[in-house]
Amino acid sequence: MRVVLLGTAGAGGFPRWNCACVRCDAARDGKLPARGPECAAVTGNSRDWWLLNASPDIRTQLAAVPALSPGTRHTPVRGVLLTDAEADHVAGLAVLRDAAGLKTYASPPVLAALAPARAALARQAPWEWADSLTEGGFVLAGGLVVTAHPIAGEAPAYLPAKASERRWVIAYRIEDLVSGRVLVYAPRVRAWSPLLDDLIATADGVVLDGTYFTADEKPRTPRTLQAPQAPQTPQALGTGSHLPVSGPAGSLAALARHPHARRIYTHLADTNPLLDPASPARAQVAEAGVEILPDAADFVL
Repeated sequence: MRVVLLGTAGAGGFPRWNCACVRCDAARDGKLPARGPECAAVTGNSRDWWLLNASPDIRTQLAAVPALSPGTRHTPVRGVLLTDAEADHVAGLAVLRDAAGLKTYASPPVLAALAPARAALARQAPWEWADSLTEGGFVLAGGLVVTAHPIAGEAPAYLPAKASERRWVIAYRIEDLVSGRVLVYAPRVRAWSPLLDDLIATADGVVLDGTYFTADEKPRTPRTLQAPQAPQTPQALGTGSHLPVSGPAGSLAALARHPHARRIYTHLADTNPLLDPASPARAQVAEAGVEILPDAADFVL
């Protein structure tokens, strides 16, 4: 199984267009690597590729990977697997709108939330939409079998909250039918669970949510617009947000239980010190055997 990390930053990419923090300015000056919004591509045969989320930068992200280059009226991209309905994970669908025959998988609430977009896209080219939570999973062109697993999460902020719906966010387990190798892709994790331990226990690689390094980290806004905010507790941060990397209950401690798997963080927010290769945070993660890879990183499991 071949995996390409098309983008590895959090919402808005890195640097963010409206932020002048030290890290964003360093990225603009070329002192830190710039990163696009998180998404990836996976294949079992290097011919049929499937996108894991579709970021707003999907056009330039695909163009940066020769294996995903199109032919004359042909693309190796066969479809998209959505982990949720967040804007930075679905906006790229509009960029893909003129490619007929794509198949998009998502959970039922995400499919329902995208109904207006699906109708608009249907006017451009016929696509197929499928329930990613179908019992027993599904097989993708290229020899991959996929199962989707709901994990803790909430509806995106642009949608009305639906407390009774627990399937807004999913993790994917992707297995290569030829090699038997397994990838777990979970770029949005609100809280650790036994399910994640079970999935990673049988995986050869995991690409995991690394949005925030600490539990008290919070998004920045431009200094001229920033309003005073009360410090965020881990509980407040976890509500509709992301599990931090560090701390006794963080994802790094959980990943220590799975040294057999290749472990990679993605979806790094601009507040995250892991964006700086020279930071103590980066050294801590590296010492634990977990990787921070650049955009367009291409690897085989």
